[in-house]
Amino acid sequence: MSLKKMSEAIVEAQREEMLRDEKVFLMGLDVGPYGGAFGCSKGLWKEFGQERVMDMPISEAGYVGAAVGAAAAGMRPIAELQFSDWLTIATDQMVNQAANMHYTFGGTINVPMVLRLPSGGYLAAASQHSHMYEPWMAFVPGLKVISPSNAADAKGLLKAAIRDNNPVCFFEHKKCYGLSCEVPDDRDFVLPIGKAKIVREGRDVSIITFAYMVELAKQASEILAKEGIEAEILDLRTIKPMDTDAIVETVRKTNRAVCLQETWLTCSVASEVAAVIADKAFDYLDAPVKRIGSFEAPNPYSPKLENYILPSVERIVKEIRTML
Repeated sequence: MSLKKMSEAIVEAQREEMLRDEKVFLMGLDVGPYGGAFGCSKGLWKEFGQERVMDMPISEAGYVGAAVGAAAAGMRPIAELQFSDWLTIATDQMVNQAANMHYTFGGTINVPMVLRLPSGGYLAAASQHSHMYEPWMAFVPGLKVISPSNAADAKGLLKAAIRDNNPVCFFEHKKCYGLSCEVPDDRDFVLPIGKAKIVREGRDVSIITFAYMVELAKQASEILAKEGIEAEILDLRTIKPMDTDAIVETVRKTNRAVCLQETWLTCSVASEVAAVIADKAFDYLDAPVKRIGSFEAPNPYSPKLENYILPSVERIVKEIRTML
């Protein structure tokens, strides 16, 4: 085990998989000598060369489309968008092509690619560099969607995504890049896709969340614990496929549920979690399900305004106090 930041764990996962399988390669903006906008390809260009770590022009539609084609032809590309907001430019390649090809060709073609997507707010980066679009991708059959909250999960799940025969959207919250934890050094450390994890045991309310919101949930839980309220935190880790069994199990234990996410609530992951609870765990509830997310507005450039519309520790604590 080694203490690593999430950005370092992502570099390590890619390096190990590139050493393991010569079909794995990386492409994106500034992923070469610069090492990536967030340091997530640092050192890879020097080790593997420009044929396997390829700097791309500012044409997200072009190079994501190239990744889809390479995957269909038997390679295992990792494509990095510099910001997940620019997924809008490459949506046709992912939604109309990558997600459909296995089905369109009767199972004779696989598209084993990973689209890495730095995402999220709290950095005053304004509306075109701060959003999270994981609900869009989770809506589409044929795509898997992952969003880890820590370095160890990022390494294990990214390795699993690279080895998976399906196209995977891998959302990496920018505020998590600098968070450190112990990460297994084992090159065979791979986490299963579709399995949630309890990161804090509790008895009074379940906070079901993912990505950077796990950190806010932990902080809120410490405040609540001083008041005698013990919150359980379930980190989804994978948005699709979603671990519905884990959701039901935690609600059955605590009888109350908060569905917490960073982005807007309309047609969201929080909405899907609430629907799962209504469908499979309704009889266990002692209070209505609560959803917490961003207010319905683009992320502002002003830090004060951004912190106002996005979830906060104070808002989480307040909502849970109201439930109890």
